[in-house]
Amino acid sequence: MSKAFYVSLPRRGLIQIEGEGRKTFLQGLISNDVSGDFARRIVYACLLSPQGKFLHDFFIHDADGVLLLDCEGGARAQDLYDRLLKYRLRSKVKISFEESNPLYAVFGSTSCGLADPRHKEMGYRTFEKPNGMEEKLFEEWDNIRISLTIPDGSRDMEIEKSTLLECGIDALNGIDWNKGCYMGQELTARMKYRGLAKKHLYTVGIDGTAPPPFTDLPDGAQMRSSCGTIGIALMRDDKKMDVISWP
Repeated sequence: MSKAFYVSLPRRGLIQIEGEGRKTFLQGLISNDVSGDFARRIVYACLLSPQGKFLHDFFIHDADGVLLLDCEGGARAQDLYDRLLKYRLRSKVKISFEESNPLYAVFGSTSCGLADPRHKEMGYRTFEKPNGMEEKLFEEWDNIRISLTIPDGSRDMEIEKSTLLECGIDALNGIDWNKGCYMGQELTARMKYRGLAKKHLYTVGIDGTAPPPFTDLPDGAQMRSSCGTIGIALMRDDKKMDVISWP
């Protein structure tokens, strides 16, 4: 068994939602179900535009009367906070945020944090820095993520353009198909039941220098994030490439 290690995840923020109406408030907005008890697990979900396009993704922790949203940091955390405030209206909730918040991914040990809900090989997520464990570079985490074709927020999903189905969020436990209405549900459901997604994110090999994120590629493809010799690209299903050469 390989030795346990952890990775510090940069550029993470934190949204806190307090109040008796916190779950009801969030339930009507996001792609996953937070109506029940999930104190021992993390819920992965997205906030969409009314047209069903990606705005934010985040990890939700149910912590003693407060919902903690582990989200992208900096200006992205500010944007998510502003959007949630806009929808608060008369909901009995208090919302606050931090642009920067420590976060760690742990591999090879089940004693720290809660399992990343997207994939069993993505380890555990925790706000507490692990003790007595080797720290590895962020690229270690990034390489694992990309090899599994897991998008990393706005690094891979285009704001107000990407859809959850083309980004594979359904396969990453980010959508509950049985919950009630939420923002952008109509388009998301239509794409699923009518099979409308003709492009998807794929992991690709990179021959040479990686194209900058969101660079247009042949056959309607577009580059997203990369790490070393692999990356993620949005490609037509009938024009999938295994390796990208650039330039």
